[in-house]
Amino acid sequence: MSAGRKSRIGSLVRIVLILFAAFVMLVPIAWIFLAAFKTHVDVYQLKLFFTPTLGNFGTVFEAPFFLGVKLLNSTVVALVTVLLAIPVATMAAYSFSRFRLRGETAMLVAILATQFVPAVVIVLPFFVMFRDLGFLDTRVGLVLVNLAIVMPFAIWMIKGFIDGIPMDTEEAAMVDGSSRLQVIRNIVLPMAAPGILTAGIFCFIIAWNEFLFALILTNKHAVTLPIGLALFKAEEGDLWNLLSAAGIIIMVPMFILALVIRKYFVQGMTMGAVR
Repeated sequence: MSAGRKSRIGSLVRIVLILFAAFVMLVPIAWIFLAAFKTHVDVYQLKLFFTPTLGNFGTVFEAPFFLGVKLLNSTVVALVTVLLAIPVATMAAYSFSRFRLRGETAMLVAILATQFVPAVVIVLPFFVMFRDLGFLDTRVGLVLVNLAIVMPFAIWMIKGFIDGIPMDTEEAAMVDGSSRLQVIRNIVLPMAAPGILTAGIFCFIIAWNEFLFALILTNKHAVTLPIGLALFKAEEGDLWNLLSAAGIIIMVPMFILALVIRKYFVQGMTMGAVR
């Protein structure tokens, strides 16, 4: 077999695999999108042509589902988590990157090790602690849990970007009279901005989609969107049309976020891959 023929066959195989992967990923999303505009009767029928309805998107915000409250809870919890986690993680990452600390390796390993502990193992201690502190079924409790989840990840990720910033740049600025805080504000943060933004995106996604802790630690007032999806049931079974409409509402912010920051996201991921 000639080299050209082998190359064409290889290219064909790659194309087939890419198309198959795209099919596997996009078909469920397409099904959810179509089901969101179907009636409860049409959703159980495999047909592409049907009379679409927007009623599902209004119904999910009415009693007994009240998706608007859950949307507000998820938004507040995710945003507050990111706003608290990223500044603290950036300062911690800078300290690990620029200063030689006693027990630094042990601390970094301990931070990383928390990511390998299954959530189901620590959810009960969180439940008992929050019960005694009065944080059960509160946004504050969910924010604290999400901070414990995303902080180790954010510290390690941002540290990788700060490690790639030349020390000579900072030293030259301090020789010229800049303080450490001025160096961080004027040099480190702008140069590490793509990485910090990337970490913030991942933290937001993790907090937005978090399920297990929200399931155990909330009951009524602080229920988030992922937990709210379990409420779309009735005597006739799962309300797939309403469930799909709620799923679209959950996914839309992620798509909008991806479109808005895709340039910085790709730049941040590329910087991390190069190093």
